[in-house]
Amino acid sequence: MTRRRSRKATWGCLTVMLLIAAVCCAAPITGAISVVVALQSAARDDGGTAADIPPRMLTAYKNAVQQVGKYVPRCQGMRWPILAGIAKVESNHAIGRTIAGNGDIRPRIYGVLLNGSGAGGNTTAFPDTDGGRWDGTATGERAVGPFQFLPSTWEGIGKDANGDKTADPHNADDAALGAAVYLCGNGRDLTKRTQLEAAILQYNHSSEYVANVLGWIDQYTAAAKSPDLKNVSGRVRAVLEVALSQRGVPYSWGGGSTNGPSTGICCSPSGKSGADITGFDCSGLTLYAYAKAGISLPRTAAAQAGVGKRIPAGLGTTALKPGDLVFFAYAPGRDSTIYHVGIYVGNGRMVNAARPGTQVRLDAVNAMSGYAGGARLL
Repeated sequence: MTRRRSRKATWGCLTVMLLIAAVCCAAPITGAISVVVALQSAARDDGGTAADIPPRMLTAYKNAVQQVGKYVPRCQGMRWPILAGIAKVESNHAIGRTIAGNGDIRPRIYGVLLNGSGAGGNTTAFPDTDGGRWDGTATGERAVGPFQFLPSTWEGIGKDANGDKTADPHNADDAALGAAVYLCGNGRDLTKRTQLEAAILQYNHSSEYVANVLGWIDQYTAAAKSPDLKNVSGRVRAVLEVALSQRGVPYSWGGGSTNGPSTGICCSPSGKSGADITGFDCSGLTLYAYAKAGISLPRTAAAQAGVGKRIPAGLGTTALKPGDLVFFAYAPGRDSTIYHVGIYVGNGRMVNAARPGTQVRLDAVNAMSGYAGGARLL
């Protein structure tokens, strides 16, 4: 906080349902299988990468990086993982709140009342400075918004990032830009670890806090780093460059074609519609990337497993090479149950359109469950 029936019959039915589930990247699933798939999908969240950041919040962090130079021209090295590290610790990226298109977060995020009671670790009373405008109370101060600024701190560094003429700490864009300005100080060089540490320490004067935030910054930095393609050439390189260029494009259930992102269909196992989202699902992304190298793929993940030279799951992920397709199944060894596909880039990572509510990104192969081997098409 900145102070600042028979078993045989049952299996037969399940097999039919799983055959339907094999098209999960392109077609809706209804009935009992929807519940199963939804539960399995929820269990596959992969935590400490950009996967745990709501897309609208990630957009706010990236926008802030682009705008901070207007206010702190001498600042160097501001990156979205720095802002993400702070927001992860302060509010868990406002997860659980609704983030509107303009960035407004509702319900608002409030910290404990800083009245010296000891609640939430506060031992010092802070008098009210905003009449309750931002923190909802005129009896004292409490931190506000996804970056948990005190109203008194916000008064000095708050910026209007979304153009609505109000600098609002409860708006994702404004709050992220305010945090960037605050961390930059009078012109820090955040590429230097000592200055980055000093910036975080200013945000919260606690060595434990600094270590926690730095840990998240390092994780997000690793997730955002582009893979080294210097030893990859030809059509493999073409596929990977095309796939990597789509990072940040929204996931859209049933979205994507050989022509690029497209609106999808309704609905995913969790009930998410892609009908109003222009983007990719998993097999739509692979379809597009491989088309750029002159390779035609079927539309669904399970069907794509039948193309090229199959790499058995039993060989492990070390048998994979950049450009290979990577498959995941509900029942490994049964291709009819394949539910997901990605594009391997090397070093245990893949380009991945993971699930509704996320964006195309780099993930560890083991971020998805049920590794089912790969396929080499090039």
